[in-house]
Amino acid sequence: MKRAKNISRQKGERGVVILLVAVFLLFVVGAMAALAIDVVTFYTARSEAQLAVDGAALAGARVLANSGMTSKPLDAALVSSAETVAISVAKKVATNNKVGGRNLDPATEVTVTFPVEGSNPQVRVQVTRSDLPTFFARIWGRTQVTVAASATAEAYNPSGLNTTLGEAPPIAVACVKPWVLPNIDPRNGNQIFDKTTGAIQNPPLLGDPTVPFSAKSPPSPPPSAWQFYAGDQSSFPAPTQSLPTCNVALSDYQTSIAGCVQTPISCNGPIDLDLNSYPSRKSETAHAVNCLTHTLADKGDSIDPASGNPPFQFIGGLDNPVAGAQGANILVSDSLVTVPVYDNSVPLDTSVQVIGFVQLFLNPDGTKAPPGNGP
Repeated sequence: MKRAKNISRQKGERGVVILLVAVFLLFVVGAMAALAIDVVTFYTARSEAQLAVDGAALAGARVLANSGMTSKPLDAALVSSAETVAISVAKKVATNNKVGGRNLDPATEVTVTFPVEGSNPQVRVQVTRSDLPTFFARIWGRTQVTVAASATAEAYNPSGLNTTLGEAPPIAVACVKPWVLPNIDPRNGNQIFDKTTGAIQNPPLLGDPTVPFSAKSPPSPPPSAWQFYAGDQSSFPAPTQSLPTCNVALSDYQTSIAGCVQTPISCNGPIDLDLNSYPSRKSETAHAVNCLTHTLADKGDSIDPASGNPPFQFIGGLDNPVAGAQGANILVSDSLVTVPVYDNSVPLDTSVQVIGFVQLFLNPDGTKAPPGNGP
């Protein structure tokens, strides 16, 4: 009888152990599941922070590239102005992204620095949110965690590299408009830039929208309209995709203006000109420009006069098709175009050598088709 009692007691103890193990495992599995939820939340916030700094750094580098700073790194005023705008734009992009369910504070949670300056400046954006709340990790006394991320982007200027020695491939630009300009400064007849180094020969040519062209030093009249050579369709083939929507039928030449020519134009490479008589060239150009710049109702984008010297800010026209762009400051405008410049030191022929590119802003002034014929 005594032996039977011992066996019964052992069986009862085994039942209690199984129950305790089950309860323990329930708490362990629950704690692990709760911790996993917190970890996923933290990793999600970290990914959101990385996306925010990636976009902000790229936006800041774009501002530096568009400002002309990479070509004039020794101009302290231009560098300071470009960096100020880059900081503003980068912070705006970063704070438009939510991290952990809310937007970042630009004053305390977003930092923009420039670790490298010069012809290839870099923009570094860092974001830190130190008050990300925890949920189940509170059982260990941790109520908040810190999430941080950083990204660096470079405004690269390859013009100083020797392409013949294999230091870099030649610069090739897409979406170039079929207008070809000689390397002549319209103010004084000198070169726009040195064809060997790419240096801008006359810095004021960068422009200042607050000062009339005729008021600049030395005084000179504004450039005459229609002073360009048209590129041949062999070098500027009309695009077949993402065609512009206009209320007029477009020729191939007009489509090359209003659309995006996908064939890259290489610096130091040849392009063909169309020097044939083309009586409707000016009127076709005017209609295509109106289509490109959304000025069919004379309400296209403009340069914000408050932006002063480069980098410039744009104001969306009332005909701008992007929602919310009308009357607001915008970073990208279809009115800003890239045009190749050819080496005019050799006699003009149907084929010329590209030695660089300039960006032109097509103002919404004089959008009507011009009278007369000619190239």
